[in-house]
Amino acid sequence: MPLEILTVPCLSDNYAYVVKGPDGVCLIDAPEAAPIIDALESSGWTPGVLMITHHHHDHVGGVEELREKYGLKVMGPKAEEAKLPPLDMALAEGMNGGNGEGYTVPLEVPGHTLGHLAFHFPNGGALFTADSLMALGCGRVFEGTFEQMHNSLQKLAALPPETMVYSGHEYTMSNARFALSVDPDNPALLERVKKVATRREAGEPTAQVTLAEELATNPFLRCGDAGIRATVGMENATDAEVFAEIRRRKDAF
Repeated sequence: MPLEILTVPCLSDNYAYVVKGPDGVCLIDAPEAAPIIDALESSGWTPGVLMITHHHHDHVGGVEELREKYGLKVMGPKAEEAKLPPLDMALAEGMNGGNGEGYTVPLEVPGHTLGHLAFHFPNGGALFTADSLMALGCGRVFEGTFEQMHNSLQKLAALPPETMVYSGHEYTMSNARFALSVDPDNPALLERVKKVATRREAGEPTAQVTLAEELATNPFLRCGDAGIRATVGMENATDAEVFAEIRRRKDAF
């Protein structure tokens, strides 16, 4: 049975996700409880598991209320256990679980935080990236290094291109404006920006997209592109050096 995925807007620009698979219902992140409870009540689903990607408050603010209401099993990155609400299971890469389309692979993607996890459902074709890979961007490098974040994005970029990426924030339009500043002549990017603008005007979410589209349009995945390298004046640099320069520019944009 294919995964059923609900996108739940939370706070001002966060997303939580409700994933129903053959093993039951799980939640990915809990920025706040009320919208998630509303989505669950509308769907008639009861969650058994909550998986946390990283410790920032805008991803865990609703954990305790949801745990109390549903008796959830809470899982999250072992590397951030001391900074998280109490975990029933501390996860690290290699601790895969679930069946069929619900089979889940935690991936360590440090950079935004040192213990950040992404959750890949390889049989379900879904990847939940929170603040690592984002639509047309990537998370700010708060705790890790630029090199760590670049390596994390390369790990995600190597997954099957048809994978649907579900990221943690509605930042696509601001990310698009920056992407155009370093990749102005990319026809795929120009087309995508038009689509994103139309969807945002209609109040629709845009942080859910195929990896293939990210590979074609996200400058943080295109550090080897000759046009981007020429724009930033780094034709002979390594991809990691180009990534660091682009991320610095984004921080100041």
